[in-house]
Order: sequence, then C-alpha cells, then structure tokens
Amino acid sequence: MADTATTSASAHAPAPAPVSASAPGTATAAGTAPPVPQVLDAPQAPDTRVPTVIADDVHVIYKVHGTGGRKGGATAALSRIFSRRPAPGIREVHAVRGVSFTAYKGEAIGLIGSNGSGKSTLLSAIAGLQPVARGRIFSHGQPSLLGVNAALMNDLTGERNVVLGGLAMGMTKQRIRERYQDIVDFSGINEKDDFISLPMRTYSSGMGARLRFSIAAAKDHDVLMIDEALATGDAAFQRRSQARIEELREQAGTVFLVSHGIRTVRETCDRAIWLESGVLRMDGPSEEVCAAYEEFTRAR
Repeated sequence: MADTATTSASAHAPAPAPVSASAPGTATAAGTAPPVPQVLDAPQAPDTRVPTVIADDVHVIYKVHGTGGRKGGATAALSRIFSRRPAPGIREVHAVRGVSFTAYKGEAIGLIGSNGSGKSTLLSAIAGLQPVARGRIFSHGQPSLLGVNAALMNDLTGERNVVLGGLAMGMTKQRIRERYQDIVDFSGINEKDDFISLPMRTYSSGMGARLRFSIAAAKDHDVLMIDEALATGDAAFQRRSQARIEELREQAGTVFLVSHGIRTVRETCDRAIWLESGVLRMDGPSEEVCAAYEEFTRAR
C-alpha cells in the first residue's frame, strides 16, 4: 500500500523544470537566480627594471678598541703602562640593523637621517670597504664611493691628482688627457687663480671636495655613491653637480647621495631612504620620505 501511494503521488507531481545548457553566467534552471559573474584581474605587466644593488637583511657591526669607561688621556695611558693594568675593553657598535632594499638603473636615491644613523656606513658596505656581519649585498659592476674625505695626495699638485684619480678609477691615460680640461673646469678651482698647479695641501676643504667630485664624475659609473660632497660647493657648483647626476641617470647608472640637505635630496633624487639608529624607517618617493623626516625632526 505504501508503495502504491508513493507511485500515485509521483505520477501527479509536477514535472521537473528543464535544464538547458546555458552559457556561463546565465540561469541553469527555471526560477533560479543567475550567479554573480566573476571578474578576473587584468594581468600585470612584467617588471623590466634592472637591479644594480640588492641589500638583503644587512647588519654592520664594527668594534671600537680602547673603550671601557676609563679616561683616555696620556696620563691615564702611562699609568696603565707602568702599573701593567690591562687595556680598556672593546665595544661593539651595531651601526646598520637589518636593512633591505633594491636599487635600479636610472635611479637617484638620497640617504637621509640623523647624525650617526648609519648612512655612510651603509655606503661603505655597498662599496665593499666595510664587512657585513650578517646579510648579503649584491651589486652590478663595481660601486664607486666618493666622499669628502676620499684620499688624494696632499703633497701632489691638483694636476697630478687628476691623473692619479683617473687611473685609480680605471681610466686610460688617453681618456684622462681628453677629459682633463673638463674636470678642471667642472671643479671651478681655477676660476680665481691657477690653483690646479699648486699642491692640494694649499686647497680649502671645499676646493678639495669639488676636485674629488669632478674626478669621480668624469667617468660613467654603474653605481656612484656620493657622501656629502655636494654640500661643500657654492650654488653654481651644486647646479653643475645636479646636472651631472642627471646625465649619469640617463646613461642607466644608479646614484646614491648622502646628504643632510633635505632640499638637495628633493631637487636631485627621485627616491629617498631614511635611516634612523641603523634601522630603515622609510623608503619611497623623495618628497614623501623627506616630508616624514622633517616632521620627525620637528617633533624631537
């Protein structure tokens, strides 16, 4: 009986709605709501930029000898010698703490931060002059570091230092002869007198720094790092330096500029990296990073 009732009820039940082979996104059965169509993200264009420097979790730790809370005068030193007391201890300075970034060809990157924040130490590590305690640094070509204290021979004339500096950068003697007058004119040290024929010990600090920058700028670099050199010249020299940096960028080079002059970074660089106490605080467009750093300094 139960089977009969079930059969009878099934016979009088409405027939199921026909199912059609509809296109995706349309109703598949009568009376059902169409599904929400899926929107696929457009494929992203590949990144065609060429990396020149990659810093991967870089830590720089250096040791300072002769620190231990004792006075460092000559009397104290003699006292330790005669009493045979041990020398003061060694202090470790963690100058750069886990910095990571990638620099690309054609970029001018300003490094900003308070005094002692690790900017110059980071450039030295990129140039291979400062060993890295942890992390890795990869570079395309040989990075060239130009600093105000870059070593030139003070007892030699400016002319001889131009030749030696060019040879040290790998330029041929023929190339140095071709660029010599441009280097001298760019530095501007002969504008008032024939200083290029005098020993460099007679130069002011600004004149020496301008000549160093002029020598370094005479060669096209894959990566050129400038440490405060632009802060030593007058307005005309700074304009020439900024124009030369633009030329280096157009020739697919990368320029790093360490400067306390925020205006110089804004005018010269399209990207800025802010270091504070060895930590990377911000990395982005120079205008945004400089504005955040200025707000930070005002609040201190």
